[in-house]
Amino acid sequence: MSSLSVVIPVGPAEKELGDLPFSLLQVFRHTSGLGLLLKRWEIIVVLCEASRHLEQQLSQISAVTVLYAEAGRAKQMNAGAAAATGRFIWFLHLDSNIEPLHCLRLSERILQNSEALHYFPLAFKSDGAGPMRLNQWGANVRSNLLRVPFGDQAFCLSARQFRQLGGYPEEAEYGEDHLLVWYARQAGITLCSTGIALPTSARKYASHGWLKLTLRYQYLWLKQAWPEFLCLLKRRFL
Repeated sequence: MSSLSVVIPVGPAEKELGDLPFSLLQVFRHTSGLGLLLKRWEIIVVLCEASRHLEQQLSQISAVTVLYAEAGRAKQMNAGAAAATGRFIWFLHLDSNIEPLHCLRLSERILQNSEALHYFPLAFKSDGAGPMRLNQWGANVRSNLLRVPFGDQAFCLSARQFRQLGGYPEEAEYGEDHLLVWYARQAGITLCSTGIALPTSARKYASHGWLKLTLRYQYLWLKQAWPEFLCLLKRRFL
């Protein structure tokens, strides 16, 4: 059986740890007897200096490895990946809701294609503002038709491929997960959806305003995608 490392970065803005690390423990224990991928697993939580106060919540759980890295999603996820011992690495946002079915389906997809970058369709929780179903629909159209999922869709790929891609670009001002997808496509790595929606928080839309944040995200990803798309065309046709 292959092994899986889960990497969860906890940024400086997080005020509480939430349920994800603890629910993952229960999920893995529930699925470990089903003869699939999740026979061997580990959970790595990567804190930064500003989120150090949250370590106390994990101190009594030996199954969770706690690391520290310089603040920044790319740096924290790279630090977690560098410490990972699993053959596959699954990057999760702290506010994602993981159920046993997510793990089982991911396990099946990896067994079917161990060389792909796997991701989940997006579903927003009810903590946002505005017509979040429209954002959800747009994100899944972008993922399925344009093959451009984002990091809140829980990327999972082999540790070998992650190293070959150079990890998350730490110099990027934003969109390190978006860039990793383009690097994977440029390297010829297939993107595969698990087909099961993964709920994640939409609280940023409530705090920053739905229209303002939606327009900003659309502008930023298109601005970042265009040069990467041109690079992809060059690699394929030149």
